[in-house]
Amino acid sequence: MRIEGIITKSQAHWDSWNEYDKFRGNEKPNKNSGEKRIRILLVPVLCLAFAAAVIVLHGRQKDSPAEPVAFEQDVRSKSIVDASPGTIPDYSGTDVIELNGNKPGFTQADYASITGENYSDLDILGRCGTAVAMLDRTMMPTGERESIEQIRPTGWVQKKYPGLVDSEPPYLYNRSHLIAYALTGQNANEKNLITGTRYMNATTMLPYEEQVMRYLDNSENHVLYRISPYFKGIELLARGVEMEAYSVEDGGAGVCFHVFVYNVQPGIELDYRTGENRKK
Repeated sequence: MRIEGIITKSQAHWDSWNEYDKFRGNEKPNKNSGEKRIRILLVPVLCLAFAAAVIVLHGRQKDSPAEPVAFEQDVRSKSIVDASPGTIPDYSGTDVIELNGNKPGFTQADYASITGENYSDLDILGRCGTAVAMLDRTMMPTGERESIEQIRPTGWVQKKYPGLVDSEPPYLYNRSHLIAYALTGQNANEKNLITGTRYMNATTMLPYEEQVMRYLDNSENHVLYRISPYFKGIELLARGVEMEAYSVEDGGAGVCFHVFVYNVQPGIELDYRTGENRKK
C-alpha cells in the first residue's frame, strides 16, 4: 500500500533577513534581545528543514515501487480464484496459462494442516467450490469406476457436435472431476463435479493430472493439490479451473505447477451464464 504525501496548493515564502529586520527596527535592546534574535532565526530554519524533509519523503514514496505483499506463512492460503477472481484474464485464444510464475500459492500452514480430501459445499446456485487434498499413493483407487450419470452439475445443457468433439457419441460436456477420480477414487461426489467441455476434461486438464498420477505411482511422498473452479458472477458454467500442485517431501522437485485451464471447446460458442451452446 502506498501512502501519498499531502501537498498544499500554495507555498509560503519566508525571507528570514527581512523579517528579522522588522523586529530589529521595532524593538529596544534589552538583556533578552540576544535570545529573541536566536529564537527568531531558528523559526525559519526549522520550518525550512521540516519542508525539506516532507519533500524528500514524498518523493521517495512517489518514486519507489510498492513492495510485494507476502502471504503470512502461519495462515492458510487461498487460491487466486477465491482471493482475487477479477485478476483471472478472459480467454484470448490460449487454452492454458501460468499463474504466479507457475508457482503454487501454498503456505507453511497449508503443508502443516491440510490432510486427506476437502471439498467445498455447493453454493446457493448449486455450484462447486475449491477442492484441496494432501494426496498420497494409498488414496488412488483399485476398484472399477461406477456411473456418475445421476449427477447434473450447473450449466449442464448437453448437445452433440459430430466432427467437433472427439468422443463417441460426440457430446460437448463431460462431468469433470475437480480432483481426478484416479487420484482419490472420488466418483459420484456432487461437490467434486462441474460441467466441463470434452476438450478441457480430456485434453487440457489431463496432462497435469497425469503428472501427479505418475509421481504418486512411483513415490511414497505426498502432493498438496488444489483445484478451484472459476464462476464469473452468477454464471452457471465455469470459465475454467485453477490447478495447483506441489510435491511436499522433495520441495517441489517432482511436481510443481500453477495454471489456469479454460473451459472451452474449439468450434463451439459457449454461454457461460447458462451453459447454452452453439456451433460458431
